[in-house]
Amino acid sequence: MDAVSNWFRMHVLTWLEPPKQIEVIDIIQVALIAYFVYHFILWLKNTRAYTLLKGILLIVIFAVIANLLNMDVIIWLFSNLSVAVITAVIIIFQPELRRVLEQLGHKNPLTNLAMLGSSSENNDRFSDKTVNELVRASFDMGEVKTGALIVVEKEVKLEEYEKTGIPVDAVLTSQLLINIFEHNTPLHDGAVIVRGDRVVAATCYLPLTDNLSLSKNLGTRHRAGVGISEISDSLTIIVSEETGNVSYAMNGILHTGVSPSELREQLYQVQKITKTENTKSGRRGRGKNEKKSAR
Repeated sequence: MDAVSNWFRMHVLTWLEPPKQIEVIDIIQVALIAYFVYHFILWLKNTRAYTLLKGILLIVIFAVIANLLNMDVIIWLFSNLSVAVITAVIIIFQPELRRVLEQLGHKNPLTNLAMLGSSSENNDRFSDKTVNELVRASFDMGEVKTGALIVVEKEVKLEEYEKTGIPVDAVLTSQLLINIFEHNTPLHDGAVIVRGDRVVAATCYLPLTDNLSLSKNLGTRHRAGVGISEISDSLTIIVSEETGNVSYAMNGILHTGVSPSELREQLYQVQKITKTENTKSGRRGRGKNEKKSAR
């Protein structure tokens, strides 16, 4: 009872005390905390750190439960492993931590605070025309067995891999993609990254998957497509140079030998268009586009 009384007096009664007078330094502190919390949330949203953070939160919840239930052995283990866990987290998040610090160094805090309410989600969403251009280019290249690797970015930004390539920043068209992946051209080797309706970079290097269940007949292009889909929420279109088949990778799963309609439907899902909107906006030109892309 004494412990409960002391806890109540320290934590509850202090909240009931009248607040002190708000000063300018208090406003500055709140603004700074809000600024860093906002960028921390953006960092979590734009990287794979959110998935890892969920696992860490489960461990923290388990530790709290163990503490409430007085599980001495488990508490002892957590207390002795805490330093090792913090070190492991820093190692795991090292690329993301370095990137977010670089971004903070390049940004203007006043400009960022003024744009807190703005959103680029609609600007980053690609159009129906881009969907048709992607499908047309993929199957036109498949007909002549031109290998291609096209990464369609979603929520997780791929700036780390974009920097490994050559900036393009051009409106996406089927002719542009076909020219990029044409044999013996400077940009044909590597992957193209698509953001919204634009090709942002070409000849980008992607991580290869370690999935041993993939067919041994699949080459580096397919393994790179699966690899980038394992560490991000992107959709990767792969055109085989040997067979001309068009495949796509998403969430670490490779879908091989898809048809134009299957690829188009998957792109519409990535585009976040409802079934009704998809039918209204896509049916009018779908028949002609499928015939053209399946030539």
